[in-house]
Amino acid sequence: MTDNVNVFGMKANSGRWLFVILGLIINLCLGSVYSYSVFKKPVELYFNKTTALQVVPEIKEFKNDLLGKVFALKKEQAEKLKAEFATLDPAMLMELFKLDKEKDATKAAEYATALKTLTPDQLDKLLSIQKVSSFQSNFPFMGFLAFFSILMFFGGQIMEKLGPRNLAIIGGIIVGAGWFLSSFATSIGMLTLTYGVIAGGGVGLAYGCPIAVAARWFPDKKGLAVGLALAGFGGSALLTAKIADVLIASVGLATTFKYFGIAFLFIIVILSLPLKFPVAGWKPEGYAPAASSVSAADFDVSKMLKTGSFWGLFLCYIIGCLAGLMAIGISSTVGTEVIKIDKAAAASLVGIFAIFNAIGRPIFGTLTDKITPRNAAVLNLVLILVASIMMLQAKEGSQGLYTIAFMGFWLCLGGWLAIAPTATATFFGIRNYARNYGVVFFAYGIGAILGGLISGKAKDIFGSFTFAFYPTAGLAVIGIIIAVLLIKPPKAA
Repeated sequence: MTDNVNVFGMKANSGRWLFVILGLIINLCLGSVYSYSVFKKPVELYFNKTTALQVVPEIKEFKNDLLGKVFALKKEQAEKLKAEFATLDPAMLMELFKLDKEKDATKAAEYATALKTLTPDQLDKLLSIQKVSSFQSNFPFMGFLAFFSILMFFGGQIMEKLGPRNLAIIGGIIVGAGWFLSSFATSIGMLTLTYGVIAGGGVGLAYGCPIAVAARWFPDKKGLAVGLALAGFGGSALLTAKIADVLIASVGLATTFKYFGIAFLFIIVILSLPLKFPVAGWKPEGYAPAASSVSAADFDVSKMLKTGSFWGLFLCYIIGCLAGLMAIGISSTVGTEVIKIDKAAAASLVGIFAIFNAIGRPIFGTLTDKITPRNAAVLNLVLILVASIMMLQAKEGSQGLYTIAFMGFWLCLGGWLAIAPTATATFFGIRNYARNYGVVFFAYGIGAILGGLISGKAKDIFGSFTFAFYPTAGLAVIGIIIAVLLIKPPKAA
């Protein structure tokens, strides 16, 4: 059926592109989690300062950058500060806080003056608080992505009953509520609940709606349409990272969560209203699928799970998401701590990285259509390997290596979010796509958790995020082998 179908007052072949635009904007809101590296340090500081104020209220007027450096001290550094507190001077703080002797002389003097207002007992209490570690500050991010993937599975089943419009509206309301409630969080555990579980779960419900709509309206250009709709998710940080950085500096962390929550609720709900599937049997004008491109059968979940194609795709998806999401969660922090660029420059680079995440979707979506899912996956994993090796060579001042490597990581994650849904529809059919991709998408959540574990532990144990790139390099090699052997069309069920 191709005749007499209008979309937004236009012929369906033209009007259907507006669904892609709506999906792109909705995903721009849903993908704001990719700005979390801008939130990570402020989250640590916010909760550590809250705890410290309860035992040392005298630090109320201390500048946040001083408190951040105090909270970041390792055990031996804290002991040195306590031992030499009686003779504290700017020169000692320059060494302890690793400040630049020429640029930070005034700052060191201000720090010394502030710290001298404390008694030795107060300093000891300040240094002894139970701090939120780098690993723990990953919990909201890990929780968000985990519940995103879990609810994505149920969302696929619920969409069959409620339709994409109603489910996207419900998801949008939950997303907005999760961000808004995060403004009232008083601990990292509570933030993990509001931001991670609630907002992440809402994204899981809404995320599949514009994807499924694009896939149904574009059987002839699945990879391109899905990739473009998802470009908003990957490109979200281009806008939201900079907005978050400015808001956090001007109105604080809690109010930033509140503003984001209100904005996301209204935007997602309003833009979800037109979402709908084409009528049964509709196909684009002039479209006749080639026999070689049609799946041999429409696999249901149980049949899909029995194929090597599923497990090859699933395992490679985990590896791609692990590397990409790990990098996304620490992008800004690696810039400031490893490469030693300033905070504003790091936030700006996160926005640039987001462009590559966005274009990774249509690029790899098109490649998946053109060169097969297997070859697109192999290419993607080779790029992850190269980016990992580059970061193992990076050090202070290596801004070029850092920028190129993280462009690669963000590009590759965007690529997997086009390769996986397109491969799922191509290999296992469109009839059960929502449920099938819900299962495949569990790989995203697993990758998020493993990536957060690797980066957090690398920082807490070895003192640098650089060590996190050894596992990503090794896993990329394993993924290439798996892709070559297993990512291929399954035999008919």
